[in-house]
Amino acid sequence: MNIDSRGTMVQRGDFMRIDNAFVEEVSCSNNSNGNILVSYSMPERNNMNSIQTIRLNLNRHTTILNSFGHRTCLCCIQPGMWVNVVFSLFMTKSIPPQSNAFFVHIQKRPCSTSSVSTGRIILVDYDNLFLITEALNSINNQTKFIVTATTTITNRFGASITFNALQPGQMVKITHANFQTASIPPQTTAFNIQLL
Repeated sequence: MNIDSRGTMVQRGDFMRIDNAFVEEVSCSNNSNGNILVSYSMPERNNMNSIQTIRLNLNRHTTILNSFGHRTCLCCIQPGMWVNVVFSLFMTKSIPPQSNAFFVHIQKRPCSTSSVSTGRIILVDYDNLFLITEALNSINNQTKFIVTATTTITNRFGASITFNALQPGQMVKITHANFQTASIPPQTTAFNIQLL
């Protein structure tokens, strides 16, 4: 089992808290109103964890602090960041659920090691920003890699290229998070993708 650096959701009195939530999406209509979609770890049976998401609504009453503890604006939160969040116990029954955030503290990246995988690209989804690779020695060993705004993509010489330059059939070395979902194929977040 891989260790996930995402925290779990816990109840603290009249509010909920997640430490080390991963920011998946940000919607910022102005500096004080918008929402963030964060993912967190949910313990399951058999010592497995699944990755769940919640949409947190932020407004002018939400306290947002940067990693130095100074107040900052909603638009300073970016996908790929790690945050500690405190939010209302009351959540919608939508998918993903929504709640009102009281406090967001932007963190430095949690201390966790990453993993490196090498494989051949078998599918690239340009609209939903993910790719699927298969291991060199096993066509049944496939992994889905989620590409975020902080994922770096380089050619074999280390020069930056766009996600659209990736094509099925290409060999890649991917540095990724040290966890996977229990889905088929398993999925994880890509930090760096390098063409080989």
